[in-house]
Amino acid sequence: MGTPDSSFRRRLLIDSLTVLAADVQTQVAWLVRHGVMADEIALDFDHAVRMADGLVEDEQLDRGVLPDLREIDAVLTAMGEADNADQWRSKALSADEGWGRARQLARRVLVAELGDWQRPLPEITIIR
Repeated sequence: MGTPDSSFRRRLLIDSLTVLAADVQTQVAWLVRHGVMADEIALDFDHAVRMADGLVEDEQLDRGVLPDLREIDAVLTAMGEADNADQWRSKALSADEGWGRARQLARRVLVAELGDWQRPLPEITIIR
């Protein structure tokens, strides 16, 4: 049932979902603390979601959450294609419909996987 590598990959996915699922005020505080823009939330998820199928194969992720993960990915991708830089500013986290939908889906995945969506946000290291 999974390897240490798959456990690490699962943690990366769960951490990205945790930030995506957080309340807006918590997300903004996290962005400020780490000195990053809102697009970092989408980028982290984009990197992590690519591992989802492998995590299902390694029995580290329930297959039933894949449709929600794919929808989050589609929502964030559409936001990136919209050519609207305002969607990537912190204020958009509370105003943009896409961010709201992604947040709702991330919460649903976390509840399915962990029983609760509210978790401490991960620390990140930014290399500049």
